[in-house]
Amino acid sequence: MNSSNNDDTVAIKAQYVVERHEPKLVLDCVSESDKTKLTEESPPSKKHKNSKYNKKVLKGQNKSRGPTFRQDRESTLCPKLIDVNESAEELPVCGNDKCQFIHDVNTYLASKPSDIQEECYIFNTQGYCPRGATCRFGSSHLTSNGRNIKRSENVENCNTNFLSYDCQHSLRKRTYNFGKTEQVIKQYDEKKRPPDTSSAEPKSAEGEINEPVEKTTAKGEGDQLAENITAEVTENRLGATDDSDLIRLKPEEKKKITWKNKLVLSPLTTVGNLPFRRICKEFGADVTCGEMALASSLLQGMPQEWALVRRHKTEDVFGVQVCGNNPHVMTKCAQLLEEQTDIDFIDVNLGCPIDLIYREGSGSGLLRRTRVLESILTCMNNVTDIPLTVKTRTGISKDANVVHSLMPIFSRSKVSLISIHGRTREQRYTKSADWDYIEECAKLAGDVPVFGNGDILSYEDYNEKMEKYPHINGVLIARGALYKPWLFTEIKEQRHWDISSSERMDIIKKYVNYGLEHWGSDNKGVENTRRFLLEWLSFLHRYIPVGLLEHPPQKINQRPPHYVGRDDLETLFASPNCHDWIKISEMLLGPVPEGFHFLPKHKASSWK
Repeated sequence: MNSSNNDDTVAIKAQYVVERHEPKLVLDCVSESDKTKLTEESPPSKKHKNSKYNKKVLKGQNKSRGPTFRQDRESTLCPKLIDVNESAEELPVCGNDKCQFIHDVNTYLASKPSDIQEECYIFNTQGYCPRGATCRFGSSHLTSNGRNIKRSENVENCNTNFLSYDCQHSLRKRTYNFGKTEQVIKQYDEKKRPPDTSSAEPKSAEGEINEPVEKTTAKGEGDQLAENITAEVTENRLGATDDSDLIRLKPEEKKKITWKNKLVLSPLTTVGNLPFRRICKEFGADVTCGEMALASSLLQGMPQEWALVRRHKTEDVFGVQVCGNNPHVMTKCAQLLEEQTDIDFIDVNLGCPIDLIYREGSGSGLLRRTRVLESILTCMNNVTDIPLTVKTRTGISKDANVVHSLMPIFSRSKVSLISIHGRTREQRYTKSADWDYIEECAKLAGDVPVFGNGDILSYEDYNEKMEKYPHINGVLIARGALYKPWLFTEIKEQRHWDISSSERMDIIKKYVNYGLEHWGSDNKGVENTRRFLLEWLSFLHRYIPVGLLEHPPQKINQRPPHYVGRDDLETLFASPNCHDWIKISEMLLGPVPEGFHFLPKHKASSWK
């Protein structure tokens, strides 16, 4: 395996290298008001009161992160009064005697924090802001008495895959019809059940036991299973009804996605949210996939989990990644997603290294449970008509690759794509991705396309992998997109983009606007947007501008020396100090709330 030393230092031109990283906070390329926000001193860091926290060595994920924002009901406007049309003669009445929210609009407006900006992005683009009186940019669409102006009657909802109330209710009451899943599981169990030799066998006239005659067929096990399911489900059906839910498609008749040479944005937990995916789509990503969602939580109708499967209209090829540890839950989840969402494929997570997921036998834990893995993939594929893909690591233990032995399982299960992250679970990100091993797996995959994942940060990295490894059909891009989402453009245009600091700021502004549209423009939505922006900035600061490099391109595991940029904003973007990231967020989202603190999910000092 090719290894790399994480302490390798990238060569930066001498005029930009400094002994200490001390960014100047007076910017020539931003407004005077933004300069004022940036020149304010950062609040001193406070030690956590919990002594256990102070003694704890944080590795990888910071598990002591608390909520970045809490809002008391006593200071929040009643939902009944948030969105009152300007033409309404009377305010609606809240019928809940125990309601703890504010019911006087004028009182709420008097206590509401001042607007962050005068213009509301959502109102300007859609003609209507659903956050109404609670919008932190509301001066452009609120009357003096808090009524909401609606400039457009037909407001387009650009997002899909919302969970309906009726579906959520049926999931929570366990009344959702999973008959299709039950048939698939039943057929699979019968197919795999060993013959019962204890029962009486049919005898011939001479009293000899007849050997059972095994029918030979050219069809695969999955094909036969699909036909058996179709036969059982179609029984006792009458009338001129649609047969789309009765006649199962054969694997060769299923919807197909042309994967070869596609640039795929890898599923990214926390940071791979819908606003970030929109940014990547604009820069040329061909395929996007939602963040990892827990199958059990989706089946419970949890809103926070269903938010992970939302899809924007610009995502023309979009999939959902699910994680689970048994065929019953995973197959039900596959049926539910196909019936209730608009998606192009379902991706099964076989690579999540998180301890909690691994100990439950999910994620990378499935790599050591091959029988369960095969049952999951076979049953999921037979319950849906959309492609099924897998994303896996090379193994669990350090230097003990096992995925090559799973290639027959993937082939028998008829998955549409195999994506391999070239590291084991224990390696996390401490070694360079093993593309030689990914190529070996691709040779064993037969007709199933294989994509590689790991360490792509420039078009040169991409070209090298595609030329050197002919059996690999394409790449997934993960951290490279977090460092520089314009990487997709660089690959397609075959060039290094020496992007300016002002262009990078425009990207961040666009992300904030998309975040406000997705999470909302009220206090809660603003702080959610800030939180996810800060998580992204914990990766984004690691990008080193091309014009500063002595020998481009930058390699993903190389650390830079302390350096300054070509202007003050570029220097600020390079800061590894989370207080500087907070200052960037304050330029666009206003001052942080009192008592605000932030710890990135992944330690910013760790160049993984």
